Amino acid sequence: QMQLVESGGGLVQPGGSLRLSCAISGRDFRNLYTGWFRQTPGKDREFVSAKNWDGLYTSIRDGLQGRFTISSDNAKNTIYLQMTRLKPEDTAVYYCAASTTLGATMASQYEFWGLGTQVTVSS
Repeated sequence: QMQLVESGGGLVQPGGSLRLSCAISGRDFRNLYTGWFRQTPGKDREFVSAKNWDGLYTSIRDGLQGRFTISSDNAKNTIYLQMTRLKPEDTAVYYCAASTTLGATMASQYEFWGLGTQVTVSS
């Protein structure tokens, strides 16, 4: 059974940084497109960034380039989301997700989900 477990969320001041981690188990990491979504109350879950195992295919939400970076440690079956220069509007629950569709950017294309980790950007 596949499991995705996020960690690393928390409270950070505007301008600060956080790194989220997602440990993936139960399925061959190399056959998945894995990434991050975020959601705020009353809104749909929105795509943040995703990559395949070797990084040949990577996508990121418009407007987040230069602040958010996705990476992975394939030996640990773990993906990361490095977030810098955080803004209050980045406040959300961040979800790790995995898809069998290469290049997927819609939530409906992701079959596997973690439970989420809260990120709050506030002074």
